[in-house]
Amino acid sequence: MTLDLTGRVAVVTGASRGIGYFVARELAAAGAHVIAVARTVGGLEELDDQIKVAGGQATLVPLDLADMAGIDRLGGAIHERWGKLDILVANAGVLGVISPIGHVEAKTFEKVMTINVTSTWRLIRSVDPLLRLSDAGRAIILSSNAAHSARAFWAPYAASKAAVETMMRSWAHETQSLPLRVNAADPGATRTAMRAQAVPGEDPETLPHPSEIAKRIVPLASPELKETGLIFQAKHNRFVAYRQPE
Repeated sequence: MTLDLTGRVAVVTGASRGIGYFVARELAAAGAHVIAVARTVGGLEELDDQIKVAGGQATLVPLDLADMAGIDRLGGAIHERWGKLDILVANAGVLGVISPIGHVEAKTFEKVMTINVTSTWRLIRSVDPLLRLSDAGRAIILSSNAAHSARAFWAPYAASKAAVETMMRSWAHETQSLPLRVNAADPGATRTAMRAQAVPGEDPETLPHPSEIAKRIVPLASPELKETGLIFQAKHNRFVAYRQPE
């Protein structure tokens, strides 16, 4: 079944490249008006060109997610223009370093937590009232298997993803009686710049392209989706949902 998001408004963070870029394109192709958020203006402009060529619509928001007041203003601006929000894709994140935990510099750890955790909470706080005004609000929080595997040398990133998954689950419990559905998506190893930074010796051609992963993520924005509080993992060319123990 073709996903129809006509008339719906979506925010995508980290939309200038990688998974966020292609999720934004897929949402626009399905009819949503995409509010594309990222630091890189050039990448946002390229995204806007691609969306317009395909007949879609986008609003570009150059914003560093370390700017917490800017995140607050984003929610206010969406309320003024649209009066609601239908879809949130909290995709933006940073890796930090792959390093023994005792060697991680304080500024690096703090940046990972600021961008991956604190800004995600601030974004949720900013748009939660708007998602509640939608007839079928959908929130998708990007996570990682690192949150569960606790791999050696991945401590800052793994801890940050464990934190956002826990926030997602709490938010889902708080809103389970509402039309709002809140879930996480773990894309798995994907051909992105972050993956190349984390595993520099890996052949990127062995990994799925972010455009493939985006096609699996976007159905979580469907107004027909019933699940909430789940983590959807990429397995065998499809997303499989599981629920963590209570």
